[in-house]
Amino acid sequence: MFDVLIIGGGVSGVSCALILGSAKNKLFAQDKKIGIITHQKTSSLQDALFNNAYGIPAGKLGSELLTESIEQLHNLYPHVAQIEQEKVLKIEGEFPKFIVVTNKNSYQTKNIVVGIGSSNMFAIEGLMHFVEPHKKAIAEKQRIQLKNDDHKVTDGIYVIGTLAGHRSQLAIAAGSGAAVATDILTLWNNGISSQAHDSIRK
Repeated sequence: MFDVLIIGGGVSGVSCALILGSAKNKLFAQDKKIGIITHQKTSSLQDALFNNAYGIPAGKLGSELLTESIEQLHNLYPHVAQIEQEKVLKIEGEFPKFIVVTNKNSYQTKNIVVGIGSSNMFAIEGLMHFVEPHKKAIAEKQRIQLKNDDHKVTDGIYVIGTLAGHRSQLAIAAGSGAAVATDILTLWNNGISSQAHDSIRK
């Protein structure tokens, strides 16, 4: 049983996983089981080139970032379980016990974070009734989003990145994933506002 399972290995999903993973020394997060399904095949980063993203050297390829971010997550926070080469097909159940069914396995989790793209090819059974037209994308692109209130779709299910209704910008996607990670940390900390920082002063 995962405490949280993140679906998607792109910018928003890995950003969320990094923040959650970095909280491992906080008392309220020490025993939490975190997982991420690192499916990247359809990520828009596959074709991206970055010259205007904060902290990223000009000329960085999105395909490189995909690989490097997964390696960073593994090297810094190996306790975050990475599930590779699986695609989510269906979500069953309700909070606090969901079953996430992939093309190869099924997993139990208390919370789900959905961080895959906003393509209208979205087809995760159990979430389709939350699908609506993307409110910030050009209509001709036929993008979709999941209905949400500040990233929360329903109890135990969060959405991040472009699928949450954000524009396709790396910094926005990363911030979206990080924001939901802090919401989950706050949930684990009995509602006391929480975040995870490192400091050279410590």
